[in-house]
Order: sequence, then structure tokens, then C-alpha cells
Amino acid sequence: MSEFENVPAASSVPADQRTMALAAHLLGIFTGFIGALIIWLINKDDASKAFVTDQSKEALNFQITVAIAMFVCVILSFVIIGMILAPIVGLLSLVFSIIAAVKANNGEAYRYPFSLRLIK
Repeated sequence: MSEFENVPAASSVPADQRTMALAAHLLGIFTGFIGALIIWLINKDDASKAFVTDQSKEALNFQITVAIAMFVCVILSFVIIGMILAPIVGLLSLVFSIIAAVKANNGEAYRYPFSLRLIK
């Protein structure tokens, strides 16, 4: 089974769904996992919005992973290494979220490379 099982082809994704998927990825920069969670909860039961559901779930999983990594950085800051790792985690979160937003706006399903798949 493919990891993109119910996602429509890139050319068939409507503009409103691409915009919502873009918002799910970009909201992670400003709101952490809350923005992606709200978009996922609104659209998860609508089968016609499979692209939005898939991409908001992907953004949610990634932002939860970032939150866990930042928590670990706070714990490790007592031994200095956390203060070095926290800006790196923040920068990677920013870069990957922007890449995902661009791909979603093009109608392509994106998978974050370092994401825990907690919500399936």
C-alpha cells in the first residue's frame, strides 16, 4: 500500500483544497501544531477533501515532532547542547514547512523527512 493512498493526483486538486493545505503547513510556523490540528479536525470527515486531510495530518505530525524535539532541547539546555540544538530545530522546521507549503500549493502531496507518524 502506498503512503499516498487516498490523495488525488496533483492536476485534479481544486484550488481551495490546495490553499487549505498550504495554510496547514504555514500555520505550523506561527501556531505550532494547533493550526494544523484545527484544519485537520474540520476536514477529516469529508471524503471530498482527501488532499486537505492528508496534508493537514502530515503537517500536524511534523509539528508534534518539532514540539517533542524542542522539549528535549529545553531538557538538554541544562548541559548546554540544548541551546545549540534548539535554533537548528527551529530553522529546519521553518525550511521544511515552507517547502511543504510550496508543494501543497502546487497540488503535490509532501512527506516531511524527519516526522514521527503519530496520527495515521
